[in-house]
Amino acid sequence: MQSLIKVLTIAGSDPSGGAGIQVDLKTFQTLGAYGMAIPAALTIQNSRGVTGVEPVSSKILTQQITVLCSDIKPHAIKTGMLLSRQNVDATANAIRTFKMGNLVIDPVIRSSSGAMLLEPAGVVSLKKNLIPLSMIITPNIPEAEVLSGLKITNNQDMDYAAGKLLDLGPSYVLIKGGHRSGAAVDTLYGGKTVLSFSTPRRPGDFHGTGCVLSSAIAVFIAEGYPVEKAVEKAKQFVDRMLKKAKRVGKGRTKYFQF
Repeated sequence: MQSLIKVLTIAGSDPSGGAGIQVDLKTFQTLGAYGMAIPAALTIQNSRGVTGVEPVSSKILTQQITVLCSDIKPHAIKTGMLLSRQNVDATANAIRTFKMGNLVIDPVIRSSSGAMLLEPAGVVSLKKNLIPLSMIITPNIPEAEVLSGLKITNNQDMDYAAGKLLDLGPSYVLIKGGHRSGAAVDTLYGGKTVLSFSTPRRPGDFHGTGCVLSSAIAVFIAEGYPVEKAVEKAKQFVDRMLKKAKRVGKGRTKYFQF
């Protein structure tokens, strides 16, 4: 009998259901994994954007992780919006305490509507304390710029930025190319060769794409796939879901339909 694959998300809560722990759980379920979720932050948002954020206290976050993982140890963990330095530190401490591997970090720093989702001190802690514990980090280009301190305007810039990010300690770095024109090309660094994964650019603005991608990567890694194959399968999954995305509110963005 196949063992139950258990995957945990530690991220922000999106009441509109299009991103954060809500869409992470939908992704886990769709891909056949048993999903668990710990909120690290609450957001006030709808399809038009984020209007407010509030961190869960680091004490409560630590207690959530401790009680859950002392009973159910996940095969993979995905982190998203952590918001505060204290919550980045608490997550890193818990991962070390429980010796949990297969960490996928979606380094959420700013929302597409411009709201800050990780305070500056949190960025420092992310680089110093959490990223070194990760199997893979999945920044988009603006996030890669913040984390590397480099401006990315071409492929050479992206290569340099990826090198700086690998120096922080993750096994792999996937820089997502959704902010560039043309096909949606994501580039994976850290293996024996640099790999690019391309899918057609689907028309429209989409909500939660990075969450779905990183969550899918976590599921496939938990299932035992090498990172390269996990990224390939996750990228294909996101493209299939983009084709079915629809508007659900008064905003312009489309939401994934599972």
